[in-house]
Amino acid sequence: MDDYTRRFDLSRDKEWETKEILSSVYDSLQQKGYNPINQIVGYILSEDPTYITNYNNARTLIRQLDRDELLQELVRSYLKD
Repeated sequence: MDDYTRRFDLSRDKEWETKEILSSVYDSLQQKGYNPINQIVGYILSEDPTYITNYNNARTLIRQLDRDELLQELVRSYLKD
């Protein structure tokens, strides 16, 4: 048996969940004919869920994300690249 302590990094799981949700919402908006970027930005700025379609439960999904955490993750992701 190895003598080491495993680390669990919850932030990596949260990052993956955020990316999955945002991708799903993006796809749903695109499938319904909306400009996904404009709609998601409108939601983030106003926190008005009507910017997001109900199609494929996209509105429910995006509301699972904390808006401040979403903004932090977007900025972090942008600056990484």
